[in-house]
Amino acid sequence: MASCTYRELQPLPRAEEKFLAWLSHLDAQFTQHASYESRSEIVREELRQIYLGNVLPGAQSPLAQQVVAESFDPRNVTLEPEYYGDVDPARYSVRKPLLWFWQMFDHSALGQNHWLGFRFRQMLGRHIFQHLGQNVKIFHNVEFSYGYNLTIEDNCVIHRNVLLDDRGGIVIREGSSISDYANVYSHTHDIHNQSDVTNLVTEIGPRARITYHATVLAGQKIGENAMLGTMGVATRPVPENTVSVGIPARPVKQKDVTLAHKG
Repeated sequence: MASCTYRELQPLPRAEEKFLAWLSHLDAQFTQHASYESRSEIVREELRQIYLGNVLPGAQSPLAQQVVAESFDPRNVTLEPEYYGDVDPARYSVRKPLLWFWQMFDHSALGQNHWLGFRFRQMLGRHIFQHLGQNVKIFHNVEFSYGYNLTIEDNCVIHRNVLLDDRGGIVIREGSSISDYANVYSHTHDIHNQSDVTNLVTEIGPRARITYHATVLAGQKIGENAMLGTMGVATRPVPENTVSVGIPARPVKQKDVTLAHKG
């Protein structure tokens, strides 16, 4: 079986220069201006440019266009996590503009450009997450709750449409991969009282794989070099060097550790 590694792809030199200049500009702006108000103004202007170019909706513009323009400002939108009772308002508020920027970028034409998208999310993630390592690839439409309780170590890959619910904390260890449409949770509700929430740290890896449409429930540990199979639901820890499948997921195969180290 052939070993398939990621290809190295580049845009045209002129475009690469502009892409990197824009990311460097944004990084400097978010580093220099760390308040909710200033970051909201930066994001509002960047989104207006991305979606409308130089068009400035005024009082005579159609109401729908005025509503769109107002919605570029993070101060005029609400996101689901800020309704949660356990949110830390101070930590969340300085990240909210960046969370909105992340989502709106992904839903724009720019979000489908993987070369730019990887670098945009790496830049923004360093201002949002508890920790973001080197050589991390995050595809489009990945969502998380607070961001400040999320750690992603080096050489991880998070594929499209993944949910990382970091309310109680998620740690994704080095070299781990999470496939499309997977869900990783770190909070749970009492079966009798929906408002009774328990937060638990969920840990993945190192070098673990969560495959397509799988779910990891709060507080579970996916062991080193372990795999959670397609549609599997981890309701208990997944032992290292095993493949677990099913609902609830159970180990069905022991992985060849020597082959894993070669990879």
